[in-house]
Amino acid sequence: MPDADHAPATTSLIGAEDWPAPTADDPLHATVSLPGSKSLTNRYLVLSALAGERSRLRAPLRSRDTLLMAAALRRLGVGIDDVADEGEPGPDAAADWLVTPPERLGGHTSVDCGLAGTVMRFLPAVAVLADGPVRLDGDPQARTRPMGPLVAALRTLGGSVDDGGTGRLPLTVHGAGGLAGGAVTMDASASSQFVSALLLAGARYESGVTVRHAGGPVPSRPHILMTVEALRDTGVVVDDSEEDTWRVEPSEINGLDVVVEPDLSNAGPFLAAALVAGGSVHVPGWPQHTTQAGDLMRYILDAMGADVRLDRSGLTVTGSGELVGLDIDLHDAAELTPTVAALAALASTPSLIRGVAHIRGHETDRLAALATELGALGSQVTETADGLRIAPAPLRGGRFHTYADHRLATAAAIIGLRVPGVTVEDVGTTGKTLPDFVGLWDRMLGSTR
Repeated sequence: MPDADHAPATTSLIGAEDWPAPTADDPLHATVSLPGSKSLTNRYLVLSALAGERSRLRAPLRSRDTLLMAAALRRLGVGIDDVADEGEPGPDAAADWLVTPPERLGGHTSVDCGLAGTVMRFLPAVAVLADGPVRLDGDPQARTRPMGPLVAALRTLGGSVDDGGTGRLPLTVHGAGGLAGGAVTMDASASSQFVSALLLAGARYESGVTVRHAGGPVPSRPHILMTVEALRDTGVVVDDSEEDTWRVEPSEINGLDVVVEPDLSNAGPFLAAALVAGGSVHVPGWPQHTTQAGDLMRYILDAMGADVRLDRSGLTVTGSGELVGLDIDLHDAAELTPTVAALAALASTPSLIRGVAHIRGHETDRLAALATELGALGSQVTETADGLRIAPAPLRGGRFHTYADHRLATAAAIIGLRVPGVTVEDVGTTGKTLPDFVGLWDRMLGSTR
């Protein structure tokens, strides 16, 4: 059962919509086309804003997190326009984004970070290049997320940041039109985004940037590799040959013309549905090579009893409705924890999820929230120092609180496939990374009829 000292407070959300999670009465036979990756979209937006020429982002994700990033960059003077297939700006054509960097980033403005970790972590490293102060704030939950290592690193590199001594939002970056840069040692064990933030902007610092990590293991390392690959796509020289050290040379950043991959972490709940309900779910466009941590989902589903096939058409998962538990370290793909925990609660044998202590500092304390909410439905869940232990138990319906966390909402939807009477609080929070989750889920289930 959850530790009472760690259990998150349940917040009543004004206007939050409760959603009765539908059960799956028949096996699935669905194709689910998903929008682009949030992580890639926001990295491409930052690099395009700092480039020396226009960029075109094809099929970017348009969700709360990416729209917040676009809005923040516009506040700094970056042009971000919807473009139609013929390449002309137009309000009715929202397929692509055309990003036009300014000659100089503007300051004397404020930025709403919402609850987006990429916005609150990436933007300070960009704002030091602005020509005046930039204030950053976000949702109430955002003010609990750690920022201290990044703030300290920016000060070491020559920046001026006022955080009131809290190491959290709100904070003001006093942009001076540039940054000396150089070498910095930081503890990135709380978030790989601290490293990515400095690397993304580092080519525009006078001396570039060398980031050395000193501390516990860096979580979600595939996201740093994603950052490195994105930088190399723009012509930036990055040396990551030394363990826990990354060097970005000072240079121009070339514009991008890039198609954004589907978001593989968002695909997880839909693929998991095939294992829970039986039948098959196909996600087209699954890349043969990717830096997205969500790619691990296909190996997880295979280990839990699914048949998984990747070919040129995409990824297909087929299940029988029977699933077994597993023992897994998700340190490098911690964003998958809620999906895996939901599956584990439905499995016929025990599961142990390890290596994810850092997700206590995500949108909510995800370990405490999962233990509390799965436990309320009857699951036998024990919080460990760095994860969850989940044993088979009969489940019942009930209201599943989401704590404004999109992945808690999708985890509840997975449980609802098998357990009647599960109600998801504030299902709209899924719009953080996946617009129209409910519509996609309903259409997937409609394929059984």
